[in-house]
Amino acid sequence: MKILALDTATEACSVALSLDGEIAERFEVGRRHGERLLPMVQELLAEAGLALKQLDAVAFGRGPGSFTGIRIGVGVAQGLAYGADLPTIPISSLAALAQGADSSHVLAAFDARMQQVYWGAYVRGRDGLVTPAGDEIVVDPAQAPIPDGNEWIGIGSGWDTYHQVLAARFGNRIRSRIENRFPRASDVARLAISGVAIAAEQAQPVYLRNDVAVKSVGKNKPSRTA
Repeated sequence: MKILALDTATEACSVALSLDGEIAERFEVGRRHGERLLPMVQELLAEAGLALKQLDAVAFGRGPGSFTGIRIGVGVAQGLAYGADLPTIPISSLAALAQGADSSHVLAAFDARMQQVYWGAYVRGRDGLVTPAGDEIVVDPAQAPIPDGNEWIGIGSGWDTYHQVLAARFGNRIRSRIENRFPRASDVARLAISGVAIAAEQAQPVYLRNDVAVKSVGKNKPSRTA
């Protein structure tokens, strides 16, 4: 299966190309998602000697995360997929973050600002892929859900920003914390193998925070591109 994957939900901007499980990736940290995303796509396709229409799907990090970053990623994924008549595969950016952790039990958190975190718990299956162990939510870090067991690790900017609050809340349920990590398109691609494909015009961002009004990028059908 040939999948192009994108994630721009955080400070990191990444693109990956998965060709029957072999993955090549471009990964950068900064605030230049709008400038760098398409050139990174073009670089990977050129290196592989493939045209967009030769792929099977475009996977994208659907959020939660930065509102601007998510809009960029979903919009580009829609445009590329629609222009090449490809389906899209939405993948949780929190799940992609958890997928990149070397652990069977992961508590992933992004700093959501406003003294909150985007939060999700994930368990790794025998196939090596993580699945959610509860709902993804936006929550005060001092009220984050406490899971059963003490084998969990924490990862993401939410843990970096609120590590003292979260450490006090979870105590010995947290085995360790991975610092300064972001979701990667390579992990979006891995999760997309078992993801659900949808039409490009159905691709939607997931923000979790309902009190911020954001116009959906999916309301306007993208124009076809060459």
